Amino acid sequence: MAQALDIATWDLECEFNNTDHRTELNGMDRLIVRRGQPFSIKLKLRYGEYQAGLSSLTCIAETGPSPSDQYGTRAVFDVAAGSDSPSAWSATVTSPPGNVVALSICPAADAPIGRWTLTLGGSCRIDFILLFNPWCSGDSVYMDNEEYLKEYVLSQDGIIYRGTLEQILPFPWNFGQFEYGILDVCLKILDTNPKYLRNPGKDCSGRRNPIYVSRVLSAMVNCNGDAGVVLGRWPALDKLSSDNPYEGGESPMSWKGSVDILLNWDSSSCSPVRYGQCWVFAAVACSVSRALGIPCRVVTNYISAHDTNRNLLIEYFYDENGRNHGRDMIWTFHCWVENWMTRPDLKPEYDGWQVVDPTPQEKSEGVYCCGPVSVKAVKEGELATKYDAPFVFAEVNADKVDYIRQADGSNKKMTSFTGVGQKISTKSVGNDRREDITHLYKYPEGSEEERETFRKADHLNKLLHRQESQGLKLAIEVATEKRKGCDFDVTAVASNSTTSEKKCRLLFSSMAVSYTGVVKDNCGFKDLLNVELPPGGERRVPLRLNYSKYCDALTEDNLIRLAALLVDYSTKETIFTLRDIVLDNPEIKVRILGEPKQNRKLAAEITVQNPLPEPLSNCCFSIEGANLTGGKTIKERLESTVEPGEDAKVKIYFKPNHSGLRKLVVDFNSSKLCHVKGYKNVIIGK
Repeated sequence: MAQALDIATWDLECEFNNTDHRTELNGMDRLIVRRGQPFSIKLKLRYGEYQAGLSSLTCIAETGPSPSDQYGTRAVFDVAAGSDSPSAWSATVTSPPGNVVALSICPAADAPIGRWTLTLGGSCRIDFILLFNPWCSGDSVYMDNEEYLKEYVLSQDGIIYRGTLEQILPFPWNFGQFEYGILDVCLKILDTNPKYLRNPGKDCSGRRNPIYVSRVLSAMVNCNGDAGVVLGRWPALDKLSSDNPYEGGESPMSWKGSVDILLNWDSSSCSPVRYGQCWVFAAVACSVSRALGIPCRVVTNYISAHDTNRNLLIEYFYDENGRNHGRDMIWTFHCWVENWMTRPDLKPEYDGWQVVDPTPQEKSEGVYCCGPVSVKAVKEGELATKYDAPFVFAEVNADKVDYIRQADGSNKKMTSFTGVGQKISTKSVGNDRREDITHLYKYPEGSEEERETFRKADHLNKLLHRQESQGLKLAIEVATEKRKGCDFDVTAVASNSTTSEKKCRLLFSSMAVSYTGVVKDNCGFKDLLNVELPPGGERRVPLRLNYSKYCDALTEDNLIRLAALLVDYSTKETIFTLRDIVLDNPEIKVRILGEPKQNRKLAAEITVQNPLPEPLSNCCFSIEGANLTGGKTIKERLESTVEPGEDAKVKIYFKPNHSGLRKLVVDFNSSKLCHVKGYKNVIIGK
């Protein structure tokens, strides 16, 4: 009969194991490993020695409040020669006979992630954290590209894209998934979700599946209907007062990273952090996904549709000032995340990137969440695909139809040129350049593949609408220099490609607008009643935008919507075009003083010039960066005002605690110039 081992002490070898499992940035004080990959434990026996075939050791691994063999949250296995099944736990001895035993434990490649307890014999009890393992071919998040894994799992910072279709702006972000305490917060998010509270055993079992986990995170990153992390606020959409629309919280523009948000949620007994908008929800979801081991990236879709009635049709009802009175919306941009995983519930070709959208927009199965849905399924128009394919398909493919509201209250259809779903963007792998991934979501316009996709999606009205051809054209041109603080011109260009003279009315307006498409105050307007267009001719109509007019109208998005309307008196044809422009903030210059080394104090010299024709007061610089600022935001305020054309300059000190390429994210805020962003890549030596 085999003799059970009597264990006196044990060594979890956290430094070796965590480094081997690529979790060392979480710290070396506890065991954090990935499923489907062995980790080692050194056991010292109280007496006797281990001998193959003569010694026995029973191992019990458990997770959740009610571990169960039925749910896969409990596994019992003996030390043996090993197991060939990736779905089974195994233990092997790798040392020669003696009183010190090197034990290799391999968790099942499909084991639920989370906090586990491993009991060895009757005396040894070990706590550890188990994560998804995209380096393991047996794991459903496996990704066979080391550079991609460095970017989508290990990188703690990145770029999120905002701005407009014509002027895409990089927005630096500190994901900080390995900062102190963040992994514990991510696990707490899972333990706070309503499914866990209703049935913890079933929920813990579901954590073996990245589809399930991603859907839970989509719901829990927003707080609509649960104790989620972030409360959204869109003052223009919510029709809030412009005096202090973010009272009781922070403007979404003020955040530079996810660390403060997650730690604030944790320290406030799971009260939602105020406030977020789409890029904040997406960035927090990315941080949590990467922390748990799911490859993840933030994606921005420009000219993004919000289809409220699921008919793939966005209907806008404009008045002559360019204000929409309909319920459907088109956002200047919208951010979501893509998580990488297999989809055993779908066709094999739908493995890979999956859209997960944590911004609370519409309910899915009674919950404010969206996805995961295969990017490939969206491209193919497979709208019956789980989860929420019609909503995501509409975001990148919906047909926009514009109507002008007549004086008698009737609505007249206009010819317009707005294409939904353009320049879908994400950060490139290994550098800070933008990668255009529109081709992953859509076939080339006019291609046979696109036609087949729309046929499957019952979306042929878009093809019919596109086939319309008109003799009158209308476009808007913008000056190259449109810096915030200066006056500049925009121009409406009406052209006539017919063989007859046209007499028209041209209305040209400019309004401050939020990125969600809600227009605010007027910044300039022209109404020309007699525009004559000879055959083949054009008319250029300039409109001057003065800082004195737009300065108090702008939202934090720095966006102005230009709307031009051309009415042909003879045919009553109405042509309409829109263009959103973003005003340029000044560049933040960052200079690192001192030799960048681990655990050595450094200074960042930060400078920004006041571009406005008025002084800036209440000026504040702030910085943060993964492994640079100790998981905290460091602020420095200026006591004096900054006059027009003068520089605001500070030195902020910080001490890196890890070597490698890091991103220092910088923000400047003041009374009139708000949340100017910048960053500096810093290589920290050992």
